[in-house]
Amino acid sequence: MKFFRIAMVLAIALCLAGSVYAETQSVKVSGDLTVRGIWRGDYDYRSATPASDPARTGMTRDTGGMNGVASPGAGGGTIAGGYYGASQSWWMSQAEVQVDAELTDNVSTVIRILNQRDWNVQNKNIVAGQDLRPNGLGGYVPQTDEFEVQLDLAYVTLKNFVYCPLTVTIGRQDLWFGKGFIIGSNQINNNWIDLQGANNNILHAPEYTSMNAFDSIKAVLDYDPWTITGVWANIWNNTVGEADGIDLWGINVGYKFDCYKAEAEAYWFYKRDNSIEQWRTNMWGNSNVHTFGIRGSMDPIECVTLSGEVAVQAGAYTANTLQLATRERAAWALDVAAEYRGLMDCWAWKPKAGIEYILYSGNKDDENLANNNTNAYTGWDRMFRGKYDSAIREWVGTYYASYDYGPRSNSLPSCADASFTNQSQLIFSGSLQPMDCLTLKGNWNLFWTVEDYVTWPNVPAQQAGSFSQGQKRGGLIGNELDVQAIWDYTEDVSFGLLMGWFMPNGDVYYAGNNDTASDIVGTVKVSF
Repeated sequence: MKFFRIAMVLAIALCLAGSVYAETQSVKVSGDLTVRGIWRGDYDYRSATPASDPARTGMTRDTGGMNGVASPGAGGGTIAGGYYGASQSWWMSQAEVQVDAELTDNVSTVIRILNQRDWNVQNKNIVAGQDLRPNGLGGYVPQTDEFEVQLDLAYVTLKNFVYCPLTVTIGRQDLWFGKGFIIGSNQINNNWIDLQGANNNILHAPEYTSMNAFDSIKAVLDYDPWTITGVWANIWNNTVGEADGIDLWGINVGYKFDCYKAEAEAYWFYKRDNSIEQWRTNMWGNSNVHTFGIRGSMDPIECVTLSGEVAVQAGAYTANTLQLATRERAAWALDVAAEYRGLMDCWAWKPKAGIEYILYSGNKDDENLANNNTNAYTGWDRMFRGKYDSAIREWVGTYYASYDYGPRSNSLPSCADASFTNQSQLIFSGSLQPMDCLTLKGNWNLFWTVEDYVTWPNVPAQQAGSFSQGQKRGGLIGNELDVQAIWDYTEDVSFGLLMGWFMPNGDVYYAGNNDTASDIVGTVKVSF
């Protein structure tokens, strides 16, 4: 009898296992672990910050906060956080596990979860007479969600859906179009709550976050050589019942030519943005952005690649909660590049060289706090850019701010010298492979203003007498040198070292605010 019961249990288990296998053709588990050691200094371009600096007291230099809420701890050196002139060093890690399941030939799913954290960071909370031992009871409080597991990807892909060439992807997914100039990363919105201090799991180098995905629906029609892609993404919502959210709509049409490895695409992306409440009218502001553009690349000869992209923006602009009237948008951007690989077959080190020029239009008018201008706003909107070419400068205005042009928490963009608008950039890049397992890369970036910066209202109090409010400065912003070494220890394990130096120009950054910002990042990554 006992044997019969065991046999029945085994038979039922085999039946269940067989049915599960029949419903799932294959399951693949993969993942990676990345550990970084980071040292950086003078991210506010000052080697020493005076004790009277508002950054030391956690105050912003202008009144109000982003969307009317005071920014926590924002000062020179960071948009939201605690940086100022002194150097910092710490470790961070990211662990990701991904499950790919193929249910049928036409149906598959992907789920990826991750944990990303700075190692053992505690929040200072010292009160006079309190026990200072780091036990969570006083002095220092551990982060409560340091080991929190977050959902990064979760989507289903339906091939030949209803109509044979149609593929539909639904859920939390990565979106990348072209070179990522317009659409490539949603990390700013994914990390916005943490950066504002609502939670304790702030990454002190948030540009290295793995959270880049969009909650979206994507449909692709593949008429080779034509590809037509439509996308909708829900970016942000206040409450379900309010019409104050941010959504992304877009259409991208691409074509691949049968010669010169040439490709071209045209696109329209629409960001519906009603996220700013205008308090004087008690209405949600309209800051919608229509982005139209074309992109193309080709190899006129085998060892040369040429590429270019140009885009224009229209729509409406609302900078802050005090703005009385919505303004029109009229902005444009350009990205042209060339790469030369002619010496790769001649030299054992396989050298490559490239040059690239990027321009984001700027707004020429002084953006005061009330922002009651009614003329067209000509500054570029960053949309959901995923392409970055420098380690330091291109994150200014996104996560970091200099001392001289501190955070403007009551206005967008968030600081006068933000890198994603009112800037032209020239990039010289190159790479070498001294060994098959070792790659050396480097780039030299030069940055200029398109329209001069207006210092008011971000003049530090201790410098107010040095120059008049409203003074304009322009020209060369500075230059940055980044070098990187990547060692492929095995097929699954790699080590990396990144060193970057941004050297501000003293004509744009007032004397004493133009010290070199430095960044050193060591990385080990394991993939499985």
